Amino acid sequence: MSKRIVIIGAVAAGPKAACRLKRLRPEWEVTMVDQDSLISYGGCGIPYYVSGDVSDESELRATSFHVVRDASFFEHSKGVQVMTRTRALAIDRTAKTVLVRNLDTHVEQQLPYDHLMLATGAKPFDLPIPGANLDGVFTISDLHKAIEIKQRIAQGKVSRAVVIGGGAIGIEMAEAMTDLWGIETSLIELAPQLLPKLVDRHFADMLKKHLIDKNVAVYTSESATALLADEQGKVCGVQTAQRTLDADLVIMAVGVRPRSELAQAAGLDVMPWGGIKVNQRLQTSDPNIYAAGDCIAVTNLVTGRETFAPMGSLANREGRVVADNMAGIPSQFKGVCGSYIMKAFERCIAATGITYEAALKEGFDADYALTSPPDRAHFFPDQAVVILQLVFDRRSRRVLGLQAFGMMNDSISARVDAAAALISQG
Repeated sequence: MSKRIVIIGAVAAGPKAACRLKRLRPEWEVTMVDQDSLISYGGCGIPYYVSGDVSDESELRATSFHVVRDASFFEHSKGVQVMTRTRALAIDRTAKTVLVRNLDTHVEQQLPYDHLMLATGAKPFDLPIPGANLDGVFTISDLHKAIEIKQRIAQGKVSRAVVIGGGAIGIEMAEAMTDLWGIETSLIELAPQLLPKLVDRHFADMLKKHLIDKNVAVYTSESATALLADEQGKVCGVQTAQRTLDADLVIMAVGVRPRSELAQAAGLDVMPWGGIKVNQRLQTSDPNIYAAGDCIAVTNLVTGRETFAPMGSLANREGRVVADNMAGIPSQFKGVCGSYIMKAFERCIAATGITYEAALKEGFDADYALTSPPDRAHFFPDQAVVILQLVFDRRSRRVLGLQAFGMMNDSISARVDAAAALISQG
Protein backbone atom coordinates (compact mmCIF):
# COMPACT_ATOMS: atom_id res chain seq x y z
CA MET A 1 0.00 0.00 0.00
CA SER A 2 1.35 3.38 -0.98
CA LYS A 3 2.11 5.92 1.73
CA ARG A 4 2.63 9.67 1.64
CA ILE A 5 5.89 10.90 3.17
CA VAL A 6 6.57 14.60 3.76
CA ILE A 7 10.09 15.75 4.65
CA ILE A 8 10.67 19.31 5.86
CA GLY A 9 14.25 20.29 5.08
CA ALA A 10 16.36 19.34 2.06
CA VAL A 11 20.04 19.87 2.88
CA ALA A 12 21.52 16.67 4.37
CA ALA A 13 19.29 14.40 6.46
CA GLY A 14 16.20 15.09 4.33
CA PRO A 15 17.67 14.13 0.93
CA LYS A 16 19.37 11.06 2.41
CA ALA A 17 16.07 9.83 3.88
CA ALA A 18 14.11 10.63 0.71
CA CYS A 19 16.45 8.75 -1.62
CA ARG A 20 16.75 5.77 0.73
CA LEU A 21 12.96 5.56 1.03
CA LYS A 22 12.46 5.55 -2.74
CA ARG A 23 14.93 2.66 -3.03
CA LEU A 24 13.13 0.70 -0.32
CA ARG A 25 9.55 1.67 -1.22
CA PRO A 26 9.52 2.96 -4.82
CA GLU A 27 5.69 3.07 -4.87
CA TRP A 28 5.51 5.58 -2.00
CA GLU A 29 5.00 9.32 -2.57
CA VAL A 30 7.93 11.23 -1.09
CA THR A 31 7.90 15.04 -1.00
CA MET A 32 10.64 17.33 0.31
CA VAL A 33 9.88 20.90 1.32
CA ASP A 34 12.57 23.56 1.75
CA GLN A 35 12.36 27.33 2.10
CA ASP A 36 15.60 27.84 0.15
CA SER A 37 16.20 27.63 -3.59
CA LEU A 38 19.52 25.79 -3.14
CA ILE A 39 19.24 22.32 -1.63
CA SER A 40 21.31 19.23 -0.87
CA TYR A 41 24.70 20.90 -0.44
CA GLY A 42 27.74 20.20 1.69
CA GLY A 43 27.69 23.02 4.22
CA CYS A 44 31.00 21.92 5.73
CA GLY A 45 32.63 22.73 2.39
CA ILE A 46 31.66 26.41 2.48
CA PRO A 47 35.03 27.64 3.87
CA TYR A 48 36.80 25.78 1.06
CA TYR A 49 34.52 27.36 -1.52
CA VAL A 50 35.30 30.80 -0.07
CA SER A 51 39.03 30.04 -0.13
CA GLY A 52 38.95 28.90 -3.76
CA ASP A 53 39.90 25.29 -3.06
CA VAL A 54 36.39 24.51 -4.35
CA SER A 55 36.12 26.60 -7.48
CA ASP A 56 32.35 26.81 -7.92
CA GLU A 57 29.40 26.60 -5.51
CA SER A 58 27.74 23.99 -7.74
CA GLU A 59 30.48 21.55 -6.73
CA LEU A 60 29.09 21.60 -3.20
CA ARG A 61 25.73 20.50 -4.64
CA ALA A 62 27.04 17.94 -7.12
CA THR A 63 27.22 14.17 -7.01
CA SER A 64 30.53 12.36 -7.47
CA PHE A 65 29.55 12.20 -11.15
CA HIS A 66 29.26 16.04 -11.25
CA VAL A 67 25.47 16.15 -11.55
CA VAL A 68 23.98 19.05 -9.59
CA ARG A 69 21.45 17.93 -6.98
CA ASP A 70 18.59 20.32 -7.65
CA ALA A 71 14.82 19.79 -7.70
CA SER A 72 14.94 18.39 -11.23
CA PHE A 73 17.64 15.89 -10.25
CA PHE A 74 15.60 14.52 -7.35
CA GLU A 75 12.42 14.33 -9.45
CA HIS A 76 13.87 12.62 -12.51
CA SER A 77 16.72 10.58 -11.01
CA LYS A 78 15.26 9.68 -7.61
CA GLY A 79 11.49 9.98 -8.02
CA VAL A 80 11.27 12.49 -5.17
CA GLN A 81 9.09 15.59 -5.48
CA VAL A 82 10.74 18.78 -4.20
CA MET A 83 9.04 22.04 -3.28
CA THR A 84 11.74 24.73 -3.02
CA ARG A 85 11.14 28.30 -1.85
CA THR A 86 8.35 26.80 0.26
CA ARG A 87 8.08 27.32 3.99
CA ALA A 88 6.35 24.93 6.38
CA LEU A 89 4.10 27.00 8.63
CA ALA A 90 2.31 24.55 10.90
CA ILE A 91 1.75 20.85 11.60
CA ASP A 92 -1.72 19.51 12.35
CA ARG A 93 -0.95 16.23 14.09
CA THR A 94 -4.63 15.23 14.35
CA ALA A 95 -5.38 15.72 10.66
CA LYS A 96 -1.82 14.64 9.74
CA THR A 97 -1.23 17.62 7.45
CA VAL A 98 1.44 20.29 7.05
CA LEU A 99 0.50 23.84 6.06
CA VAL A 100 3.05 25.28 3.63
CA ARG A 101 3.41 28.60 1.80
CA ASN A 102 5.24 29.31 -1.45
CA LEU A 103 7.51 32.28 -0.75
CA ASP A 104 7.24 33.59 -4.32
CA THR A 105 3.52 33.24 -5.02
CA HIS A 106 2.37 33.33 -1.35
CA VAL A 107 -0.03 30.49 -2.15
CA GLU A 108 -0.73 28.22 0.83
CA GLN A 109 -1.71 24.55 0.76
CA GLN A 110 -2.08 21.55 3.05
CA LEU A 111 0.20 18.54 2.50
CA PRO A 112 -1.23 15.29 3.92
CA TYR A 113 1.19 12.72 5.32
CA ASP A 114 1.31 9.22 6.71
CA HIS A 115 4.80 9.85 8.08
CA LEU A 116 6.46 13.22 8.56
CA MET A 117 10.16 13.94 8.95
CA LEU A 118 11.61 17.12 10.43
CA ALA A 119 15.05 17.96 9.05
CA THR A 120 14.89 21.66 9.74
CA GLY A 121 18.58 22.02 10.62
CA ALA A 122 20.13 24.78 12.69
CA LYS A 123 20.36 28.55 12.48
CA PRO A 124 23.37 30.72 13.31
CA PHE A 125 23.42 32.66 16.54
CA ASP A 126 23.45 36.43 15.96
CA LEU A 127 25.41 38.47 18.47
CA PRO A 128 23.14 41.07 20.10
CA ILE A 129 25.61 43.94 19.68
CA PRO A 130 25.38 47.34 17.96
CA GLY A 131 26.13 47.17 14.24
CA ALA A 132 25.25 43.50 13.78
CA ASN A 133 23.04 44.38 10.78
CA LEU A 134 25.59 46.51 8.94
CA ASP A 135 26.48 45.91 5.31
CA GLY A 136 29.52 43.60 5.24
CA VAL A 137 28.55 41.57 8.32
CA PHE A 138 27.80 37.92 7.60
CA THR A 139 26.88 34.70 9.35
CA ILE A 140 27.61 31.39 7.63
CA SER A 141 23.98 30.37 7.48
CA ASP A 142 23.56 29.15 3.90
CA LEU A 143 25.18 28.92 0.50
CA HIS A 144 23.83 32.31 -0.58
CA LYS A 145 25.85 34.07 2.11
CA ALA A 146 28.96 32.16 1.08
CA ILE A 147 28.50 33.18 -2.57
CA GLU A 148 28.22 36.86 -1.60
CA ILE A 149 31.29 36.69 0.64
CA LYS A 150 33.37 35.17 -2.13
CA GLN A 151 32.10 37.70 -4.67
CA ARG A 152 33.18 40.59 -2.44
CA ILE A 153 36.60 39.08 -1.92
CA ALA A 154 37.08 38.27 -5.63
CA GLN A 155 36.07 41.82 -6.58
CA GLY A 156 38.82 43.23 -4.37
CA LYS A 157 36.45 44.81 -1.87
CA VAL A 158 38.04 43.13 1.16
CA SER A 159 41.53 43.78 2.46
CA ARG A 160 40.91 43.31 6.19
CA ALA A 161 38.56 40.81 7.80
CA VAL A 162 37.57 39.93 11.35
CA VAL A 163 36.12 36.56 12.29
CA ILE A 164 34.18 36.48 15.57
CA GLY A 165 34.22 32.96 16.99
CA GLY A 166 37.07 30.51 17.44
CA GLY A 167 35.20 27.30 16.72
CA ALA A 168 35.83 25.07 13.72
CA ILE A 169 33.93 27.21 11.18
CA GLY A 170 35.52 30.43 12.41
CA ILE A 171 39.03 28.97 12.18
CA GLU A 172 38.39 27.52 8.72
CA MET A 173 37.03 30.86 7.48
CA ALA A 174 40.08 32.69 8.88
CA GLU A 175 42.32 30.23 7.06
CA ALA A 176 40.32 30.59 3.84
CA MET A 177 40.74 34.35 3.72
CA THR A 178 44.39 34.41 4.80
CA ASP A 179 45.82 31.49 2.87
CA LEU A 180 44.72 32.03 -0.73
CA TRP A 181 43.41 35.61 -0.72
CA GLY A 182 46.08 37.21 1.47
CA ILE A 183 43.53 39.15 3.47
CA GLU A 184 44.68 40.62 6.78
CA THR A 185 42.57 38.51 9.14
CA SER A 186 41.89 38.65 12.86
CA LEU A 187 40.12 35.99 14.93
CA ILE A 188 38.31 36.81 18.19
CA GLU A 189 37.17 34.20 20.71
CA LEU A 190 35.36 34.94 23.98
CA ALA A 191 36.67 31.80 25.73
CA PRO A 192 40.27 31.55 27.00
CA GLN A 193 41.07 29.09 24.19
CA LEU A 194 40.17 28.19 20.61
CA LEU A 195 37.82 25.24 20.02
CA PRO A 196 36.31 25.54 23.51
CA LYS A 197 34.86 22.28 24.87
CA LEU A 198 36.24 20.39 21.84
CA VAL A 199 39.88 20.05 22.91
CA ASP A 200 41.88 20.73 26.05
CA ARG A 201 43.83 23.95 26.51
CA HIS A 202 47.27 22.70 25.47
CA PHE A 203 45.93 21.39 22.15
CA ALA A 204 44.16 24.69 21.53
CA ASP A 205 47.39 26.55 22.28
CA MET A 206 49.29 24.52 19.67
CA LEU A 207 46.63 25.40 17.13
CA LYS A 208 46.71 29.06 18.14
CA LYS A 209 50.48 29.24 17.67
CA HIS A 210 50.20 27.73 14.20
CA LEU A 211 47.51 30.24 13.19
CA ILE A 212 49.65 33.12 14.43
CA ASP A 213 52.66 31.71 12.53
CA LYS A 214 50.46 31.83 9.42
CA ASN A 215 49.66 35.53 9.95
CA VAL A 216 46.23 35.19 11.55
CA ALA A 217 45.96 37.56 14.52
CA VAL A 218 44.28 35.59 17.33
CA TYR A 219 42.67 37.23 20.36
CA THR A 220 41.27 34.86 23.00
CA SER A 221 39.41 35.95 26.14
CA GLU A 222 38.00 38.86 24.15
CA SER A 223 34.46 39.69 23.16
CA ALA A 224 33.19 41.91 20.37
CA THR A 225 31.17 44.72 21.97
CA ALA A 226 30.21 46.70 18.85
CA LEU A 227 30.62 46.75 15.08
CA LEU A 228 31.56 50.14 13.66
CA ALA A 229 30.18 51.78 10.51
CA ASP A 230 31.71 54.18 7.99
CA GLU A 231 29.92 57.14 6.39
CA GLN A 232 28.27 54.84 3.83
CA GLY A 233 26.83 52.60 6.51
CA LYS A 234 29.23 49.74 5.81
CA VAL A 235 31.13 47.90 8.51
CA CYS A 236 34.60 49.32 9.06
CA GLY A 237 35.71 47.86 12.37
CA VAL A 238 35.15 45.63 15.37
CA GLN A 239 35.41 46.97 18.88
CA THR A 240 36.35 44.90 21.94
CA ALA A 241 37.13 46.00 25.48
CA GLN A 242 40.83 45.80 24.64
CA ARG A 243 41.14 47.11 21.06
CA THR A 244 39.53 48.24 17.81
CA LEU A 245 40.20 46.15 14.70
CA ASP A 246 39.73 47.60 11.20
CA ALA A 247 37.56 45.44 8.93
CA ASP A 248 35.95 45.53 5.48
CA LEU A 249 34.27 42.20 6.23
CA VAL A 250 33.07 40.66 9.49
CA ILE A 251 32.03 37.03 9.84
CA MET A 252 30.10 36.02 12.95
CA ALA A 253 30.72 32.33 13.65
CA VAL A 254 29.59 32.09 17.25
CA GLY A 255 27.64 28.87 17.04
CA VAL A 256 24.28 27.59 15.86
CA ARG A 257 20.96 26.72 17.47
CA PRO A 258 18.46 23.99 16.46
CA ARG A 259 15.52 25.11 14.32
CA SER A 260 12.80 23.53 16.41
CA GLU A 261 10.10 26.20 16.39
CA LEU A 262 7.84 24.13 14.14
CA ALA A 263 8.17 21.12 16.45
CA GLN A 264 7.51 23.22 19.54
CA ALA A 265 4.40 24.79 18.00
CA ALA A 266 3.11 21.30 17.16
CA GLY A 267 3.47 20.24 20.80
CA LEU A 268 6.38 17.86 20.31
CA ASP A 269 8.86 17.34 23.15
CA VAL A 270 11.86 19.66 22.86
CA MET A 271 14.91 20.06 25.12
CA PRO A 272 15.22 23.39 27.05
CA TRP A 273 18.10 24.36 24.73
CA GLY A 274 16.04 23.64 21.62
CA GLY A 275 16.95 20.15 20.41
CA ILE A 276 13.98 18.01 19.39
CA LYS A 277 13.73 14.91 21.60
CA VAL A 278 13.88 11.61 19.71
CA ASN A 279 14.24 7.93 20.59
CA GLN A 280 16.84 5.60 19.08
CA ARG A 281 14.56 5.05 16.08
CA LEU A 282 14.60 8.87 15.70
CA GLN A 283 10.88 9.15 16.39
CA THR A 284 9.70 12.26 18.18
CA SER A 285 7.08 12.19 20.94
CA ASP A 286 4.61 11.63 18.08
CA PRO A 287 5.45 8.18 16.61
CA ASN A 288 4.33 9.30 13.13
CA ILE A 289 6.82 12.19 13.13
CA TYR A 290 10.55 11.57 12.87
CA ALA A 291 13.39 14.08 13.18
CA ALA A 292 17.06 14.04 12.17
CA GLY A 293 20.02 16.30 11.56
CA ASP A 294 21.02 19.51 13.28
CA CYS A 295 17.59 20.05 14.84
CA ILE A 296 17.65 17.07 17.23
CA ALA A 297 19.12 16.14 20.60
CA VAL A 298 21.35 13.06 20.46
CA THR A 299 22.89 10.92 23.19
CA ASN A 300 26.58 11.29 24.00
CA LEU A 301 27.82 7.70 24.23
CA VAL A 302 30.48 8.59 26.82
CA THR A 303 28.43 10.64 29.27
CA GLY A 304 24.95 9.32 28.49
CA ARG A 305 23.65 12.89 28.38
CA GLU A 306 21.65 14.50 25.60
CA THR A 307 23.83 16.77 23.47
CA PHE A 308 23.91 18.86 20.30
CA ALA A 309 25.97 17.51 17.38
CA PRO A 310 25.35 19.62 14.24
CA MET A 311 27.39 17.76 11.61
CA GLY A 312 26.57 16.76 8.06
CA SER A 313 28.07 13.30 8.45
CA LEU A 314 25.75 12.53 11.36
CA ALA A 315 22.76 14.04 9.56
CA ASN A 316 23.27 11.64 6.66
CA ARG A 317 23.51 8.62 8.97
CA GLU A 318 20.39 9.74 10.82
CA GLY A 319 18.50 10.26 7.57
CA ARG A 320 19.16 6.67 6.59
CA VAL A 321 17.92 5.42 9.98
CA VAL A 322 14.70 7.43 9.58
CA ALA A 323 14.08 5.97 6.12
CA ASP A 324 14.64 2.41 7.30
CA ASN A 325 12.21 2.78 10.19
CA MET A 326 9.55 4.44 8.05
CA ALA A 327 9.86 1.54 5.61
CA GLY A 328 9.43 -1.01 8.40
CA ILE A 329 13.09 -2.01 8.74
CA PRO A 330 14.05 -1.73 12.44
CA SER A 331 17.08 0.54 12.72
CA GLN A 332 18.68 2.47 15.58
CA PHE A 333 20.83 5.54 15.99
CA LYS A 334 22.36 4.96 19.42
CA GLY A 335 24.29 8.21 19.79
CA VAL A 336 27.54 10.02 19.11
CA CYS A 337 31.10 10.12 20.42
CA GLY A 338 31.55 13.76 19.52
CA SER A 339 34.14 13.06 16.82
CA TYR A 340 35.43 15.80 14.55
CA ILE A 341 38.47 16.62 12.43
CA MET A 342 39.62 19.83 10.76
CA LYS A 343 42.62 21.33 9.00
CA ALA A 344 44.27 24.66 9.65
CA PHE A 345 46.91 25.50 7.05
CA GLU A 346 49.55 22.73 7.34
CA ARG A 347 48.20 21.28 10.57
CA CYS A 348 45.36 18.95 11.45
CA ILE A 349 43.49 18.71 14.76
CA ALA A 350 40.90 16.11 15.72
CA ALA A 351 39.19 14.57 18.72
CA THR A 352 36.67 11.95 19.73
CA GLY A 353 34.96 11.30 23.06
CA ILE A 354 35.24 13.95 25.76
CA THR A 355 38.08 16.18 26.93
CA TYR A 356 39.97 15.83 30.20
CA GLU A 357 38.30 18.97 31.51
CA ALA A 358 34.85 17.64 30.58
CA ALA A 359 35.63 14.27 32.16
CA LEU A 360 36.43 15.92 35.49
CA LYS A 361 33.18 17.91 35.36
CA GLU A 362 31.25 14.71 34.64
CA GLY A 363 32.60 13.18 37.84
CA PHE A 364 35.06 10.70 36.31
CA ASP A 365 38.31 9.97 38.17
CA ALA A 366 39.98 11.23 35.02
CA ASP A 367 43.58 11.34 33.93
CA TYR A 368 45.34 11.43 30.58
CA ALA A 369 48.37 10.02 28.81
CA LEU A 370 50.20 12.45 26.51
CA THR A 371 52.52 11.03 23.85
CA SER A 372 54.39 12.31 20.79
CA PRO A 373 55.26 9.42 18.48
CA PRO A 374 56.19 9.73 14.78
CA ASP A 375 53.11 9.83 12.58
CA ARG A 376 54.47 6.91 10.53
CA ALA A 377 57.52 4.64 10.67
CA HIS A 378 60.42 6.66 12.10
CA PHE A 379 62.69 5.81 9.15
CA PHE A 380 60.21 7.07 6.55
CA PRO A 381 61.61 10.20 4.77
CA ASP A 382 58.77 12.63 5.63
CA GLN A 383 57.76 11.34 9.03
CA ALA A 384 56.73 13.99 11.56
CA VAL A 385 55.67 14.16 15.19
CA VAL A 386 52.00 13.69 16.09
CA ILE A 387 50.74 14.75 19.53
CA LEU A 388 48.21 12.36 21.09
CA GLN A 389 46.28 12.58 24.35
CA LEU A 390 44.25 9.65 25.64
CA VAL A 391 41.74 10.57 28.35
CA PHE A 392 40.67 7.73 30.65
CA ASP A 393 38.96 6.92 33.94
CA ARG A 394 41.43 5.64 36.53
CA ARG A 395 38.91 3.52 38.41
CA SER A 396 37.36 1.63 35.50
CA ARG A 397 40.28 2.02 33.01
CA ARG A 398 37.66 3.06 30.48
CA VAL A 399 38.89 5.24 27.61
CA LEU A 400 36.91 8.49 27.51
CA GLY A 401 38.48 10.39 24.66
CA LEU A 402 41.38 10.95 22.27
CA GLN A 403 42.79 14.23 20.94
CA ALA A 404 45.37 14.55 18.19
CA PHE A 405 47.42 17.33 16.58
CA GLY A 406 49.89 16.96 13.75
CA MET A 407 50.67 17.47 10.10
CA MET A 408 47.90 17.69 7.54
CA ASN A 409 47.89 14.09 6.34
CA ASP A 410 46.06 10.82 6.99
CA SER A 411 47.89 10.02 10.24
CA ILE A 412 45.42 11.90 12.45
CA SER A 413 42.23 10.52 10.94
CA ALA A 414 43.54 6.94 11.06
CA ARG A 415 44.12 7.12 14.81
CA VAL A 416 40.99 9.06 15.74
CA ASP A 417 38.75 6.86 13.57
CA ALA A 418 40.02 3.76 15.38
CA ALA A 419 39.52 5.35 18.79
CA ALA A 420 35.99 6.53 17.91
CA ALA A 421 34.95 3.02 16.93
CA LEU A 422 36.27 1.56 20.18
CA ILE A 423 34.93 4.32 22.45
CA SER A 424 31.47 3.93 20.91
CA GLN A 425 31.52 0.30 22.13
CA GLY A 426 32.49 1.30 25.66
